[in-house]
Amino acid sequence: MQQTASLIDSIPAMALAGVRVLDLSRVLAGPWCTQTLADLGADVIKVERPGSGDDTRAWGPPYLKDDAGADTSEAAYYLGANRNKRSIAIDIATPQGQGLIRHLAASVDVLVENFKVGDLARYGLDAQSLQAENPGLIVCSITGFGQSGPYKDRAGYDYAVQGMGGLMSVTGERDDLPGGGPQKVGVAVADLFTGLYATVAILAALRHRDATGQGQTIDMALLDTQLAMLANLGANFLCTDKAPGRMGNAHQNIVPYQVFEASDGHLIVAVGNDTQFTKFSAILGHPEWAVDPRFSHNSQRVRHREILVPLISGVIKTNSRQHWLSAMEAAKVPCGAINNLAEAFADPHIQAREMTVPMAHPLTERLRLVASPIKMSVTPVRYRQPPPLLGQHTEDLLREAGLSDAEIESLIQAKVVAKTP
Repeated sequence: MQQTASLIDSIPAMALAGVRVLDLSRVLAGPWCTQTLADLGADVIKVERPGSGDDTRAWGPPYLKDDAGADTSEAAYYLGANRNKRSIAIDIATPQGQGLIRHLAASVDVLVENFKVGDLARYGLDAQSLQAENPGLIVCSITGFGQSGPYKDRAGYDYAVQGMGGLMSVTGERDDLPGGGPQKVGVAVADLFTGLYATVAILAALRHRDATGQGQTIDMALLDTQLAMLANLGANFLCTDKAPGRMGNAHQNIVPYQVFEASDGHLIVAVGNDTQFTKFSAILGHPEWAVDPRFSHNSQRVRHREILVPLISGVIKTNSRQHWLSAMEAAKVPCGAINNLAEAFADPHIQAREMTVPMAHPLTERLRLVASPIKMSVTPVRYRQPPPLLGQHTEDLLREAGLSDAEIESLIQAKVVAKTP
């Protein structure tokens, strides 16, 4: 008994242990939110369509490879957003499936969904109906455009939202330079930010629920989030009524803060204040720049960037990337290499930070995932379960919900739920 107690005591506590989440979301924004909750200890029940499951299961190649090196049915896209969850396959278009969702929702703390506005109400699974049975339930709805407004009935996708919300107008090379024109960001940032904002909102709602017993609804929209994440650029516009344009790899408000080309490749210079600019000027062999009234303060460097940047470019081209990076790092001038993903994951600092995690998957022992960036001293993230197979936990979850083996078999035969693979 003492040995068992000691073992239990040695397992790190989890911040959201005891919180149960019913996840009716799919693709990225919702699953990113629920994976974060699951990483922090929540028991997340992922509800999927029998037969096909989450759309992203088929968003490949690439697919996870089995131990023999052959493609499996699990797309890398799906694997990246669904660890630490349990999957149950339920056809919610059927009355029996809707009854199962109501039964599960009565015993959870949070429900996350990204159906089109009004779709769940057709099934009697809207927030008002579910909260009538479970007043403490927190229902987080994630859509492209929110539950109100003239666009609420539109389908919302990250790519379109990046365009509509102004992000593509400030991303990409300047129109007057080669390659100019709008660009989307390389990953679905509107989805990802919405997932993280939804996580923050859910944690705040849980704190309120724990204090009062009162649940609530959360209305998250990709377009709202994308506008909010414009940060200083949004503030720039609201202060001036002037829409900022694309600056390529340069910064709207700081100079020099951009990519420069060395003799053997590119590097990033990120001079954030006048003291750093003094050091940077000395490294380049032009200490006089730091006292030149056109360049001595950032506001002046921004106004005279068309003069200063070509001067800097001409010097940096005379030597190698490593020469400049080593000199700037020694002087504590912010800088960086431009890595591809292979170089990034091989970086010794990233490896020291344990930013990949191996997980044993039912189809292979060699699954690797990007780790959570959350580092907590007392309640650390734990990697308890790999991304589940479609319906992998269906029968276990139904038994936990109080159904008998005969009732479960009847639901399987009626194709209301899918048999556990």
